[in-house]
Amino acid sequence: MDLNQYEVIDEKVTEGARFRILQQRELKGSSDVRSAEQLFFLTSAGMRLKTVQVTLNRGRIRNEPGALHYMHGRLEMSASTGGGIMRGLTRKVLSGESFFVSEISGTGEVFLEPTFGHFLLVEIDDDEVIVDRSMFYAGSGALDISAVAQRNVSSALLGGEGLFQTRIKGSGVAVLFSPVPMSELRIVELQDETLQVDGNFALLRTGEISFSVEKSAKTWLSTSVSGEGLLQTFRGTGQVWLAPTQGVYDRLATPDGLAALAGPGGSMGTRTSSGQPNGR
Repeated sequence: MDLNQYEVIDEKVTEGARFRILQQRELKGSSDVRSAEQLFFLTSAGMRLKTVQVTLNRGRIRNEPGALHYMHGRLEMSASTGGGIMRGLTRKVLSGESFFVSEISGTGEVFLEPTFGHFLLVEIDDDEVIVDRSMFYAGSGALDISAVAQRNVSSALLGGEGLFQTRIKGSGVAVLFSPVPMSELRIVELQDETLQVDGNFALLRTGEISFSVEKSAKTWLSTSVSGEGLLQTFRGTGQVWLAPTQGVYDRLATPDGLAALAGPGGSMGTRTSSGQPNGR
């Protein structure tokens, strides 16, 4: 297939499947003047249309319902609960993901729905990652998708992530929908250390990392006058993926956002909109 119109911005390979994030080099526009005007501003802002191409060689992928754009080859589609009926029901009720996921198997090419948003390809090697709700978009068939409850009351009520998040476990490649591009993420490696974040812009953590919400200082009085308040706290060994610029984009979308960002610096206490990626 001729992919000259695309630029490959990321690629991961797992057993039976190759995942690529493709970015459209240029959109020529349509005959509609209003569409052309919107396209002009999108292009001027550096936004590009992206899709995910999955090449299967007797392999299997799972994707959220509605994520498929088109496919060709010797492929079959079926419905799956992503790890069992109870897991599917739990995921639907608790984390906001769909009860069923689409399962595509065989040999051929699969293209997922295009978006001006951002995709991440995450390699998982006999491990698990915890991600924000509604981030999971697709993944290789060996991955198990389920909901996981916050481990303590503070993180559930005060963490800004909700009572439940999505757990992706096993070995393979997961496709996640992200509020910011990979180039703007900060991957923090912890070695039996602590990371504290003022806001809810941590998108992903590995299974060995614990999450809680704690005071920014030792006493409530010191916390109340520190200007930081409560902090998301991550402990252990592994990775935490942060999206430091997510709050900036969310503020720019508000009427007084630019004026607020042009003011003096200080604690943003970054609370991202609904804690979910834009566009989902």
